[in-house]
Amino acid sequence: MRVAFSTHGCRLNQFESDALEQMARAAGHTVVDAEAAPEVVVVNTCTITHEADADARQHVRRAARAGARVVVTGCWATAAPTEAAALPGVALVVGNREKERLFDMLAETCSEAHVPEIHVAPVDLLRRVRVARLRPAADPRRSRAYLKIQDGCDYRCSFCVVPQVRGRSASVPPEEVQAQLQELVAAGVPEVVLTGVHLGIYGRDLRPRASLSSLVEALLPRLGPARLRLGSVDPHEVDDRLVALLAGDPRLCPYLHLPVQSGDDDTLRRMRRAHTAADLRALVPRLAEAVPGIGVGTDVIVGFPGESDEAFATTHALLAELPLAYLHVFAYSPRAGTDAACLSGQIDVEVKQRRGAALRALSAAKQRAFAAAQVGRTLPVVLHRTRHRRTGLLVGRAGNGLTVLLPGSEALLGRSVSVAIERAEETLAIGRLLE
Repeated sequence: MRVAFSTHGCRLNQFESDALEQMARAAGHTVVDAEAAPEVVVVNTCTITHEADADARQHVRRAARAGARVVVTGCWATAAPTEAAALPGVALVVGNREKERLFDMLAETCSEAHVPEIHVAPVDLLRRVRVARLRPAADPRRSRAYLKIQDGCDYRCSFCVVPQVRGRSASVPPEEVQAQLQELVAAGVPEVVLTGVHLGIYGRDLRPRASLSSLVEALLPRLGPARLRLGSVDPHEVDDRLVALLAGDPRLCPYLHLPVQSGDDDTLRRMRRAHTAADLRALVPRLAEAVPGIGVGTDVIVGFPGESDEAFATTHALLAELPLAYLHVFAYSPRAGTDAACLSGQIDVEVKQRRGAALRALSAAKQRAFAAAQVGRTLPVVLHRTRHRRTGLLVGRAGNGLTVLLPGSEALLGRSVSVAIERAEETLAIGRLLE
């Protein structure tokens, strides 16, 4: 069959879609783009916000209108399987934990059946389950690959539905991660991104116990010519060992994403976050001093229940003072089954919009300042496999997360190159290839 994939949400979902594409080919299917008349479309969904749910439904309906049979999987499928099954064109609904058997299930599903099959096991928050053994895949359309090291979360943030759809934290043993990394390096991938639901608690469930920093230290010698990038790590989970690795090994990208969510301690307590504003205030300047040019970003939720004007002002002031490269800003979205949905002090939409606009303006200013600060530096850049749409220039990502444009030939697409940064244009840098 001709199979297309529609992937939504986080890097973990992208890893799992890459792995499913590999499984589809191994099962004898042909993987095609959504515009190439697929017979089956696999929609790998997110459910972090109401907007994510709506986006999933929209893509399911679009695939059905095009005449494809639709398989719905991922977090929204796990959270709302009967709702997913009720959409037109859906033949199969598969939970996160059942993804590794998706194509076996599809083969057993009658193409003429009018009642969708649902394969979604209940998520037991009291019990760990093994991590689905999906193998990493090098996608020839991209210059970096994702490597899943962990799934699930043991935290119970009051706003977050993820534990309900991913379960408790489960880590991939270090020796398996090392073997999978070597597969990607052997395939010629120039950048590998470690991914999971909650990277900072990697290894706590393993015996012997491991940690994110110990895993990174073991992976670095196995990278060959590739580089390694970390995703999101909570501020209090960045230990001395990890800071030393960021400062001392050029194979580890000088980049961290710290999902702080708020800079106000009262708000953080209602969110049931495990860190404080002081953790972020201490860590970011320390990283900037230890790792010159590091790109540090954060997530922020505006309009959390009970967030007063003073609490928001505290958050804004903290983020303004820190040497951050960017902010990802989200308006609070109540999720069914989370404690925050029942809290008093829900915030008006207009207030959320105003606060979100203020932080996005701050983020834009920080992005411009970060790009300008890179002028005169020489940065390693992994180039994308397609050119920049607006300018036609080569485009890539520096180790510190900066987007870089430069002139060059088609032969450079997908390669790792050294670039002299000559000027900044808004949030982008313009550079020159160093031979």
